[in-house]
Amino acid sequence: MPHHEENPVPLGSPDLCFDSRSFTKEHFSVDEFLQEHRNRANLEAMRDDLGMYLKVLRSAMIHLINKDYADFVDLSSNLIGLDVGISRIQVPLGQLREELIHVKQSLEGAMNEVNNQLAVRRELRDRKRSLRSLSRVHSSLKKLRALLAQGDGQATPAVVEPLILERATSEYVQLLFHTKKCQKDLKDSDSKEFEQVDSLLIAGVNKLFLQSIHSGSEGRNGLQQCLSFYHTLNRLDSAENLYRKKIVAPVMQKLINQHSLKSLPGGLPALYGRIIDFIDGEMKILMEVTQKFNRLVRDCQCNFLLRSFWPEVEERIETELSPIFAAGDPDVFYKRYKDTLNFLEVLSERCGSRKGVIELHSHPNFLSFMERWNLPVYFQLRFQEIVRQIEKSFASEEWAAKRADWKLLASETAWDCLLRCWEDDVFLLPIAHKFWKLSLQIVSRYVVWAKKVISNVDGKKKTGLNFLVCLYTDVESLNRKLPEIETLSKSKIPKVNDETSSLLKRSLDEMRTELDRLLEEMNEAIVKTLCVENVAYLQQVNNIPRLFRRTNREAPTKPLPYVLSILDGPNSFFQSYQHHPKSRFWLQTMFSRITKQYYSSVDDVLNSVKKTEESLRRLKKARDKSSNVVTTNDQRVGDDNKIRQQLLVDVHAYLAGVESFGLKKGSVEQLAELLLLVGASQTQ
Repeated sequence: MPHHEENPVPLGSPDLCFDSRSFTKEHFSVDEFLQEHRNRANLEAMRDDLGMYLKVLRSAMIHLINKDYADFVDLSSNLIGLDVGISRIQVPLGQLREELIHVKQSLEGAMNEVNNQLAVRRELRDRKRSLRSLSRVHSSLKKLRALLAQGDGQATPAVVEPLILERATSEYVQLLFHTKKCQKDLKDSDSKEFEQVDSLLIAGVNKLFLQSIHSGSEGRNGLQQCLSFYHTLNRLDSAENLYRKKIVAPVMQKLINQHSLKSLPGGLPALYGRIIDFIDGEMKILMEVTQKFNRLVRDCQCNFLLRSFWPEVEERIETELSPIFAAGDPDVFYKRYKDTLNFLEVLSERCGSRKGVIELHSHPNFLSFMERWNLPVYFQLRFQEIVRQIEKSFASEEWAAKRADWKLLASETAWDCLLRCWEDDVFLLPIAHKFWKLSLQIVSRYVVWAKKVISNVDGKKKTGLNFLVCLYTDVESLNRKLPEIETLSKSKIPKVNDETSSLLKRSLDEMRTELDRLLEEMNEAIVKTLCVENVAYLQQVNNIPRLFRRTNREAPTKPLPYVLSILDGPNSFFQSYQHHPKSRFWLQTMFSRITKQYYSSVDDVLNSVKKTEESLRRLKKARDKSSNVVTTNDQRVGDDNKIRQQLLVDVHAYLAGVESFGLKKGSVEQLAELLLLVGASQTQ
């Protein structure tokens, strides 16, 4: 009987309609079991298989009981007398437990005593160490006072000897170390003396730093030593603040102001140039020394350009040159903004590394400076300027374009405004998304205007038709040129990723789809305009019977004037626009519509003639066959034939006119059927 060694439940036969292992799952559900197996077998078959598996389980259970029966019987006999043995060992175990508890308490008491003694010893050691550090603090303070007093006998910052400062700096580091170790034992007088020594030492380093700055190239070693002193004292920020306050601020105060801006011939670019000259001149040696120093010290680096020069320059520009941020005149604003970007680009180059550029662009002063440029207001002014130009062209009575590549002034202006959005003296990269949206809005507004114009064009005037054709030509040109805007935008926006490029293309494709729909509407409008007058001419077909009824007119050999009138309008249109690629399409569509109406009118006339003939035949049979009646009927039959003949002549003349435009008979709907209709009428 197959079963797993770890699982005593036997497996069922593989012929069963279910897997017997399903019953031993951790979460077995009867409902799920039935739901899973209901499609494999019907309920009767499942019942039979379950019965068979039940027999297997019963057999396995009996086998298991028989196998372990002897163990069950021996278990009861082995338990006899076990309670007596347990009672016998209870007393010794209780005594052992009490002894262990006593030993544990003794050990815990000894450990507590040892810990207390260790704590006292540790406290004494810390106290001894603190007093030793306090002694070193007093010694260092005395030594520092002596070092800083050399030169004039007084503890003043007049001492700027590098060697003395080096010794003082080393001693100061030791002082800091021991001061932290004896904070509990320091007196207020010690703290006050420490602050005095600190001020004297920093003052001495500051003085040496300023002397080295003013010494030019001869002060390189002094600058290197000062930076090392500042770094040892963990006061590099003091050097940066000192340089800003004593060196940068006085120069920028004289340079960055309204008077200087107006007096410089080059204006703002010249002012920015002077600021860059300060970096290349006054700061050159300091930046070279700093760069060398930063390569040696990696943990804490200084940056005079970012933390001394730039904050001072930025604050001066914001406070003294605030009018440059005004966006009242977009052209002036654009020039100032671009000049500023060029200045910032040069400033970024002076940072010396990509990391320095990133730090500059993420500096709070830099972010604040860029936010001062009110780009949304600038864009709004450009938006109004461009929209005003477009709306003016839409409302202008003079609709002819000025250049040969466009037909209408409105189309020419719309395209010029699209290009205007991306011109060098208008486009700004931070608001590129706004200019892209404006470009789409221009196309959308052009489509709305074109649809309104189409609905208002007077189709009875030749100027209306000419306007529609010109508009169609311009819309085609605009649709064809739109991808140039996508190319132009990508050239203005560096590093466009695939997702952004896809979004740009998709939005532009939507505009091109709108233009395609507009072209379809214009096709309809042009064809409808061509058909307007011809509908009235076709009504003359119904008057043909009156021309031949009892008139004794000769048999027709020439088409009636209405045929020439129908062809006159298309002929004039074809003469004007025969070189237009869509002219034959428009004529073909127009003739298809006219032919359908022409067919209907001819069919009505022929049916009327046929009914008249049938009526005459019935009258002829009902009346006596007199010569007068016969003569009258024969006369009517002759008139009817003339009517059919006239229709045949007219239709053939119409066909000749259609073919004169280069159109084939089969390309015009129902024209072939019309010929068959008038041809078949001749045999009746």
